[in-house]
Amino acid sequence: MVKVLAINGSPRKDGNTAVLIRTILKELEKEGIETETIQIGGKNIHGCMACMKCFENCDKKCVIDDDIVNTCIKKMSKADGILFGSPVYFLDVTSEMKALIDRAGFVSFANGLLFRNKIGNAAVAVRRAGASRTADSMLHFFLGNEMIVAGLPVIGIGRDIGDVEKDEEGMGRAKNLGQTMAMILNHLDCHPLPAHTPAKADERMTRKKK
Repeated sequence: MVKVLAINGSPRKDGNTAVLIRTILKELEKEGIETETIQIGGKNIHGCMACMKCFENCDKKCVIDDDIVNTCIKKMSKADGILFGSPVYFLDVTSEMKALIDRAGFVSFANGLLFRNKIGNAAVAVRRAGASRTADSMLHFFLGNEMIVAGLPVIGIGRDIGDVEKDEEGMGRAKNLGQTMAMILNHLDCHPLPAHTPAKADERMTRKKK
């Protein structure tokens, strides 16, 4: 079965970001697509240490193994589509989402682009400024991994929990994105892209300076 994994970077488990994610996933489920949401916001997640162990080990895991990141990487690898969601925190993604982006990104690069050709997009909950930058931070993860971005990211306006539901345009965009992702995913399920041979990791990443 086709599956989409959503990752919520908001410390508010049932906040505005969650509302946007649920709205998108509901449209996917209508089209027979399995969905799952992982909550990373509010959890203790370590940032990337640039130790380059993932390039040495090439085992599809981060060497830091005492938090939820490796679970996310494993589930992301198996999913057909990936949805990131984050509220705007000081004009960008939350620290938990940034840690996932950095560490999952390095592991992907170290293993020949684990998420290549998967469908991806993002949802942003914002009060005022910073929505575009926050969306870009998540979209750059998808583009850097040579994923397929299904249209524009969703931006919902609201501060207090539930406010985003009053943003008719934002909620409409969330529904449209779910429908677009479902259309592409179901098409690729019937007409899959050619399998790719993982690229060899760039040796310059781990080469020691003389």
